[in-house]
Amino acid sequence: MSLVTSLIRLRRSRLFGRLAREALALYGMEVPAAAEIGPGLTVFHRGFGTVLHPFTTLGANVTLYNGVTIGRADPWVPQEESPMRRVVLEDGVVVCAGAKIICKSGVLTVGAGTVVGANAVLTRSTGPGEIWAGVPARKVGVRNRAHRDPREADGARRPDRATGGDLPVEAARRAGAP
Repeated sequence: MSLVTSLIRLRRSRLFGRLAREALALYGMEVPAAAEIGPGLTVFHRGFGTVLHPFTTLGANVTLYNGVTIGRADPWVPQEESPMRRVVLEDGVVVCAGAKIICKSGVLTVGAGTVVGANAVLTRSTGPGEIWAGVPARKVGVRNRAHRDPREADGARRPDRATGGDLPVEAARRAGAP
């Protein structure tokens, strides 16, 4: 677990919460204590510039890159008068660098396994396993898990001859490993 994800977990602590939130602010991250975070959160590049609305729910194994904003479309309206209720990122969602997920009204749900591309501006709910990109974001593809090597789901790794370490199966395949 990285320092940033540890701080995100500690932000609700009675004893260390304030300190954790201030440390996150030094990284340029705003993760309110009211935001619900599932297990397995991964934050790349220390989450610089990442902002989550208090009414955000992140499922298990969500991945956030730097510069991500999850919030509402009407920040000038007092929260209690806003039609926005919640933003929900289901399990396995990947939100790439600079992406914005903006809820106009009700609940905006990003389906399980969905990828939101870099600098996309997503303003509506998605289905599971979709790929969204652009401004405004639109569906540009579907993640196809049926053709993946089943060993990848288990986190299978292969030796990396170049470094003496090991690589995830998919990375090894791309690098030309047998």
